[in-house]
Amino acid sequence: MTGTIKTLTDRNFGFIAREGEAKDLFFHAKDLSGVTFEELKEGDAVTFDVVDSEKGPNAKNVTRA
Repeated sequence: MTGTIKTLTDRNFGFIAREGEAKDLFFHAKDLSGVTFEELKEGDAVTFDVVDSEKGPNAKNVTRA
């Protein structure tokens, strides 16, 4: 899937606005691939996989588009 980094926190997690979806996806720094958390900034285009977790869907394998 594709989306845009909407929010980044100082606790190494953030949220991705998905194209065509109303609800944002949570991601953690450990879910990144080929990029570090410090290299990302709000507004960056990203690709990712969606996986189910105990708290709902999350983004995994997050990379810059």
